[in-house]
Amino acid sequence: MAQRSAKELRELNDERLSALLREAREALFNLRFQHASGSLEETSEIGLRRREIARLLTVISERDQEVAGA
Repeated sequence: MAQRSAKELRELNDERLSALLREAREALFNLRFQHASGSLEETSEIGLRRREIARLLTVISERDQEVAGA
């Protein structure tokens, strides 16, 4: 999956953000499983996926704060 910037993520709707978050968490789980079993060659993928999840959570949190503040 290609890395998306926070700016690109802010343009997506809530449903799409939730779907991307779910997919990213599932992918991270699979990467961790592969790493534990010794079959993961590119361990940097784990860090990339973690940053992607953090970016998604940040955008979702910003939206929640906007709604709470409005």
